Amino acid sequence: MPALAYIQRMDAVTQAQSPQPPSPFSIPTFRSIWIASLASNFGGLIQSVGAAWMMTSLSASPLLIALVPAATTLPIMLLSLWAGAVADNLDRRRVMIACQCAMLVTSAALAATAWAGLMTPWLLLTFTFLIGCATAVNGPAWQASVGDMVPRAALPSAVALNSMGFNLARSLGPAIGGIIVAAAGAAAAFLANAVSYIGLLAVLARWRPDLPPKLLPRERLGVAMLSGIGYAAASPNIKLVLMRAGAFGLGASAVSALMPLVARDLLGGGALTFGITSGAFGLGAVAGALASRRLRARASNEAIVRSAALAMAVGTAITGSSGWIALAMFGYTIAGAGWVLALSTFNVSVQMSAPRWVVARAVALYQMVAFGGMAAGAWLFGWVAEHQGVVAGLHAAAAAQFIAAMLGLLRPLPQIGDDNLDPRGDWHEPATAVAVEPRSGPIVVTIEYRIPAGSVVPFLTAMSERRRIRRRDGAHGWQLLRDLGEPDLWVERYHVSTWLDYVRHNQRRTVADIANSEAVLALHDSPHPPVVHRRIERQTGSLPIGRAPDAREIGQGVPEM
Repeated sequence: MPALAYIQRMDAVTQAQSPQPPSPFSIPTFRSIWIASLASNFGGLIQSVGAAWMMTSLSASPLLIALVPAATTLPIMLLSLWAGAVADNLDRRRVMIACQCAMLVTSAALAATAWAGLMTPWLLLTFTFLIGCATAVNGPAWQASVGDMVPRAALPSAVALNSMGFNLARSLGPAIGGIIVAAAGAAAAFLANAVSYIGLLAVLARWRPDLPPKLLPRERLGVAMLSGIGYAAASPNIKLVLMRAGAFGLGASAVSALMPLVARDLLGGGALTFGITSGAFGLGAVAGALASRRLRARASNEAIVRSAALAMAVGTAITGSSGWIALAMFGYTIAGAGWVLALSTFNVSVQMSAPRWVVARAVALYQMVAFGGMAAGAWLFGWVAEHQGVVAGLHAAAAAQFIAAMLGLLRPLPQIGDDNLDPRGDWHEPATAVAVEPRSGPIVVTIEYRIPAGSVVPFLTAMSERRRIRRRDGAHGWQLLRDLGEPDLWVERYHVSTWLDYVRHNQRRTVADIANSEAVLALHDSPHPPVVHRRIERQTGSLPIGRAPDAREIGQGVPEM
C-alpha cells in the first residue's frame, strides 16, 4: 500500500530529526485494524455515492437530496451519548463487532431492495438512517479503543492517521463509487459496502486487548450518561472544544450535503462527476492529515482550527462561484484539508482532556455536537438551496464557516495534552463501623480544615478548583462552610448517591489533581491531617409504630432514584 509506506517513511524521517513518540504504524494491532478500517471506509464512501446519486434519480427535491448525508449524521447526534456510555462500560471490541455485523446486514438489505426496484425516497432515507445508527454506536467505541492500542504520547498521531484513513478512502472511494454506479447501478455500490465489513470483522475477532481488570460493577447506562455530561460540564477545555466543534460542523455541512447538486446543476455532470468532485475533497483531506503532525509541532490548536475553518469557508465559496469543474475541484480540495485538520484537532483535544474511564463519553459528546451541527446545517442550507438556489446555499454556508473561524478571537482553543490523567491509585476504600453495601446511601462527606486568617484568600482559590474537581468526578451539593465560633475551622461538604458512587468518585482522581490536593494541604495549619467524616443519611418517621428497622434498611438508607 503506497500511502502506508509513504507515511512510515515520513514518520522515520521525523523521528530521526527529533525525539518523537513511536509511530502508531509500528504497533501491529493498530496497523491491522487501520488497514481493515480503510477497506471498510472505501465501502462506506462507495455506498454514500450510490445513496446520494440514487436520491437524485428518485426525487428532484434539493431538500431530500441534502437529507441523505443528514440521515447518516443525525443518529450520531441522537445516539452518541448512549453509545459512549455503552463503550465505557462494556467490552469495546464486542461493541464494534456487533455494530459491524449490523451494518453488514443493513447494507445487504439495502442492496437487495435496490436490485428489486422497490426503492423509494423515504425508504432510502430509512436504510441510510439505520446504517447511521450503527455507525453512531460504533464511533465512540472505535475512537476510545485507539487509546487501548497505542501509548498516550502516540494518540494524536493515531487520531490523525484514522482521519487520514477515512479521507484516503474518500479521495478514491467516491470516484470508484461513481464508476460502479455508472456501470452497474446503485445496488452494486450497496453490495460493495456490505462486503467491505468482512475484513474488519475478522481482524476485530482476533484482537485481544490487554486491559486492566475492572474492580467495580458497571454503571447503569442512565447514570453513566449523566456522569459523562457532568464530567464535560465541569471541564472547561471540553466545553470549549464542544462549542467550537458545533459551530464548525454547522458551516461545514453544506460541502457534502450539496455536492450532488453541484455536480448535477452547476457542473452539468452525472454520477462520475459527483465521484470526481468528492474525490477532490478526499484528496485535500488526505493532504491535511499528512500535514497535521508537523502543524501540531509548530502551531497552536487555535491557529490550526481557525486556519482550517477559513479554508473551509474559502473552499465552499469557490465551489459555488463557477461552473468549471477544475475550479470546483480546487475549492473542494481546500475545503477537504480544512475539514480533516479541524475535526482531527477537536478529536485529539477531547481525548487528551478525558481520562480513560470517561473517554468514550467525551468523544461521544464531541461527535453529538459536531455531527448535530452538520445535520442541522444540512437541513438549513438544503432549505436555502431549495428556495434560493445551490449557489446561495453554498455562499450562506461559507459565511457561517467564516463566523465559526472568528469565534476563535473570542474563545480560543487551549493547548491540551500536558496533564497526566492516569488514576492516582493512592486511595483505598476505608473501613466503616456501620456496615455498608454498595447501594447504601446517600453518603455525606465532610472534611475539616484549619486555615489561619492570612491564608483564607489562597485557600478559597484552591477550593474553587476543588469544587470543580469534586463535581467533575460525580459529587453533588458541594459546599464550603466556615465555623462562626472557630474562625480557623473550615468544612468542605458534599454528597454522593451511594457508597459505590463514593468509591468511584475517589478512584476517578487523576495524577493531575495532586497539585490541587497539595495546595490545599499546604494551607492546612495543624499537626494532624484534615478530619474526614463519612455519614449516611437516614429518614425518620417513615416506619410503622412498633416496628424497628431491619439490617437492610439501616445499611442502605434511602435508595438511589
